Formats: sequence, structure tokens, C-alpha cells
Amino acid sequence: MDKWYIAQGKNSDVVLSSRIRLARNLEDAPFPSRMSGDLRRTVSRKIFAALKNSELAGDLNLLDMSQMKDAEAQALVEKHLITSQFVNGRENGALILSNDETVSIMLCEEDHIRLQVMRSGQDLMEAYREADKIDDVLLKRLKIAFDDKLGFLTSSPTDLGTGLKASVLLHIPALVARGQVGRLSAMVNKLGLSMKPVYSDKDAFYYLSNQITMGITEKSAVENLSAICDQIVKQERAAREDLKDLDAFEDRVYRAFGTLKMARKLTSSEFLSLISLVRLGVSLGYFEVPYETINALMIGVQRGNLTVRAGADLEAQERDKLRASITREALGKY
Repeated sequence: MDKWYIAQGKNSDVVLSSRIRLARNLEDAPFPSRMSGDLRRTVSRKIFAALKNSELAGDLNLLDMSQMKDAEAQALVEKHLITSQFVNGRENGALILSNDETVSIMLCEEDHIRLQVMRSGQDLMEAYREADKIDDVLLKRLKIAFDDKLGFLTSSPTDLGTGLKASVLLHIPALVARGQVGRLSAMVNKLGLSMKPVYSDKDAFYYLSNQITMGITEKSAVENLSAICDQIVKQERAAREDLKDLDAFEDRVYRAFGTLKMARKLTSSEFLSLISLVRLGVSLGYFEVPYETINALMIGVQRGNLTVRAGADLEAQERDKLRASITREALGKY
């Protein structure tokens, strides 16, 4: 089954992915940080049983994180399916994962249930509908901790209320080139949103997410984020048009494409800088490379995924060679 990140999504030129995360806890168990290993495993089995006996059962698999190799766990982090915190404390953790990796549910991480739904491109509302459907099953089959005044009870006060965090992964190289990200970040902060770099502040990939979880409905939070995302997409596209006819810029983009198609070694940071330019070049019509090809490549050449592919730990130079080889293979036909 095809994974979510190789599907074509709305506004894929700027928005790589959309994510909805819901935090939930059981009434009759302490938060995971205060649970024994045995209790964590018991709670995890209870939650999975609730889903296994529903119409969702056929598409969901329970993975024992303690049996997972380091590289396999890291590969899931690189796919944005689990957190690094979950990996570090995975000896008693479990993960529910759908076949296409659209749905991932971390069990007994910071909360008993961290339900996440991913979609390619800008598709927050569809991701929310899917998450809400799964949430309804959990609410019907489990006693979920809820307070009439505070809403859903969570281990972190910042999640109290809806327990919902919505986010989009943006590629905004033109706004970065113009030095407008600081102003944009300050603006969205005033609107109750957060904008943070995914890899480093030198790259053009950013997460835009909601911060407010109390005094607002889940649907309103998703709609608000979607509306701001629409505005950023428009700003980024306008900024790209200003770059399009600059000879020096065009040359830089073509050089990046040539390097990726020919290089024999690529470091992770070098790859990110170059693929960002190529992705921008695609949006401006310089090349015809599917966004889903680029998205899959960005995941596949990260350290954990490279190690899983190789079937063994690799030295840095070996990783750089394999990264370059995979990149040449993916882009060579274009």
C-alpha cells in the first residue's frame, strides 16, 4: 500500500504535509510518567483492544517498541510518525500504525494516547475528520479523562481543553530569502500560532501549528490554522514570482539540480539545501519532478532510513555515498 507522503496533495508546492494530533488519557490510570512498565503494557493492550474490536481493526497494527532496533525507531521519527522522546523511553512503549502510515498512535508516551493523522499537502480538515472518527471509537469504548470546565485532561497543561495540535509542514524558501520569516513568525504568534524550523533555521522548512487548546472548539482551531496557512501560501508564491526571472537565481537552482543528479557523496545538510532549491525550481516550472518523489526522497535519505535500507550501521562517509546514490537514482530520469 502506498504511503501517505507519496500522494499528491493540495498546495504541494508550499505545503508538504498536514498533521492532526489528539492527546487523550484514561480515567483509571496515572499519567505514563508515573506508571510501571507492567502497567504501561497493560494500558497499551487495553487501548489496542478497543480499536481492534471496531470497524478500524483491519488497517491497524500494534508494534512493540521494545523489540524495535534503534535505526527502525529513528526511521519512524524521520517520517514524523513518532517523537524522539518516545524512542528514548520505548522499552515499555507501543505504537499503533496504519498500513499506509497515515494513522499513528503512540501509547503511553507523554499521555496514554497520542493519536496522529497525516495527510499530504494542505489537507488539515480531512486529517481532522479521520482523527475525529478514531477519537469517537475511543470515547465510546474507553473511559477517557474529561472535566466539564477544563476539557480533556492531559499530562501537559498546554494541551488541556481540546488536546488538539494541528500543524502543517511548509516549504518557504522565497520568504526565507527575503528575510521575512522573523516578521511572519511574530505575526502568527499574536494569532495564537507557532512557527518553528523543522531542521535548522538555515533551511526553508517550517512547522506552523496552533498553540491554543482551551476556549476553542477542535474544528475552529483547525479552520483558523488553515486560513493562516492559505495566507502564507499566497505570500510565498508571490515572493517566488519575484525571484523567477533573476538570472543568478535561475543559475543557482539549475546548479543545485545538477549537483544532486551527479554527486557521489552528499551530507545531510548539503542535501537539504540543494533539494530545497530543486523543489523551488519545480514550483517555478524549471523542472518536472513530482513533489511526491521529492517528499519520499527527503525521508528516504535521512540517517535512520538509510541504516534500515542498508541493513547495517554505516559510517558517515558510507551514508553520504548511499544518500547520493539514492538521490541520483530518484532524480536521474528527470
